[in-house]
Amino acid sequence: MPTYDYRCEINDRVVEVSHRMRDTLTTWGELCACAGLEPGDTSVDAPVHRLATGGNVISSHHLGSGNAPSCATGSCCAGGMCGLN
Repeated sequence: MPTYDYRCEINDRVVEVSHRMRDTLTTWGELCACAGLEPGDTSVDAPVHRLATGGNVISSHHLGSGNAPSCATGSCCAGGMCGLN
């Protein structure tokens, strides 16, 4: 399934999610629901926009391969983006 990066206009966070190509997320609430995140202090109605990253397809045989870099802190980096991406 393709992955997409979305940016919230209000909190400036960038979140990567997987969804069908025909789907588009337009609010922070939709993005959080798709990513399994709590919306926190940001309004669920805050607008989000898909970034022009082209979308990536991850096939199941690559999952769990251990090849993806991880953040040194083990948590989400400031602004929702890791310097490794």
